[in-house]
Amino acid sequence: MARIDGAARLVIPEGAHTTSEPSLNALAQAAGDRFDPWQRQINRQALAVGDDGFYTARNVVMSIPRQTGKTYDVEWVAIHRAAQTPGIRIVWTAQHFSVLHDTFEDMCSRVLRPEMAYLVDHEHGISLAAGKEEIRFRNGSRIFFRARERGALRGFKKVGLLVIDEAQILSDSAKASMLPTQNRAYNPQTIYMGTPPGPRDMGEAFARQRTKALAGRAHSTLYVEYAADRDADPLDRGQWAKANPSYPTHTSEDAVLELLDGLTPDDFRREALGIWDEHATSSAIDQNQWDEATIAKRREGGVKSFGIDMPPDRSRLTIGACMRYDDNTAHIELAEYRDTNQDGTMWAVNLIDKVWEQTASLVIDGQSPATALLPDLAQAGVTVTVTNATDMGRACGRLQDMLRDGTLTHLPEDGQQPLWQAANKATTRPIGKNGLFGWNRPDDDTDISPLNAVTLALHGAMTTRRDPTQETETWF
Repeated sequence: MARIDGAARLVIPEGAHTTSEPSLNALAQAAGDRFDPWQRQINRQALAVGDDGFYTARNVVMSIPRQTGKTYDVEWVAIHRAAQTPGIRIVWTAQHFSVLHDTFEDMCSRVLRPEMAYLVDHEHGISLAAGKEEIRFRNGSRIFFRARERGALRGFKKVGLLVIDEAQILSDSAKASMLPTQNRAYNPQTIYMGTPPGPRDMGEAFARQRTKALAGRAHSTLYVEYAADRDADPLDRGQWAKANPSYPTHTSEDAVLELLDGLTPDDFRREALGIWDEHATSSAIDQNQWDEATIAKRREGGVKSFGIDMPPDRSRLTIGACMRYDDNTAHIELAEYRDTNQDGTMWAVNLIDKVWEQTASLVIDGQSPATALLPDLAQAGVTVTVTNATDMGRACGRLQDMLRDGTLTHLPEDGQQPLWQAANKATTRPIGKNGLFGWNRPDDDTDISPLNAVTLALHGAMTTRRDPTQETETWF
């Protein structure tokens, strides 16, 4: 029976026929290393294949506290994959170079043992060039080590195994740039490993993987979570053991106490006890308030503003609109929502340019892929307000407050489906520690750019000092 001892939450894909875990275990043993039972159980499921020979777990997602041995385990998974699959390209990524370099040195120490000489040439098998660290195997396989910085994976193709370390700080843009590297690879697999993200972490991608798996919407994902009880006493050794399957055999009491002394109480709960924040899956929009704000037709008058946003994969471009009235009420709409693969993006610049003289403001968030439009908009003479994280947090709070107070309206679902879907599915993510939050995608299939766009338009409408003299009923 499929099981992983001690896991607080576990989702195992169906259809496993066999696994290469025994081969992995034999390789590590030959080099003098050993796995704990929980590590072997994870490996058994991670390396399971179906009758067709493909991995049943296309994605392996592990939320496991620090100092448990998860990196040690996945290092051997990568080495084994390279040894068993001639010519495979493996990429190991981490947010911080120091973490990545430590992993690189650790893996080098393993493959350079005398027992592994048949796999890696000691003289030519290791590249130490800064930023281009690499382990080359005699069979043509290669393990690349790259920090997640702009362009770090540019040019990589057919990556058979992608290991994403520090997944709790994996941004949407970084994920969007990495996953295409696996296009056209045979039987590819991605391993995400990290701890629960904190309020200042870009943890949306990792949180969505968890939400999707636990909701049963990720049929090719192995999800493993080790965590203490939500109300755990941070000094309770029994809870330490529940969260850390390597305590106390490999992780000492002193090691956990060092974390307790060095981390804030909240960070200790996340990083040492594996406890996810409750707000990670909180609903963004009160559906009753949203429904009550529906009107059949936007009323006349007011001054218009716009917001532009794109999802991380840049597949859509959204223009959100807001009409602000003299009584400080406002109305939001989805003005345009187009497929960039068909229409490109220049159409948005042209539409905004056409109505700019009658527009109070145009807003784009500084973290949005839509910032690519800034040079073209500037050339057209359009002044763009670029928001930061704090601005976005205040904008989202304003939209919620106005819905609650009955001072915000929007149109019925007919013709506004992308906005309604985003408002129905979006969750929230914390911004800083002052109660600010932003909209968050619950899964990779949900596009919240329409909600972001109207939120930005509302922000511009309520904060701009620009006052165009001409009013109009139409957006474009």
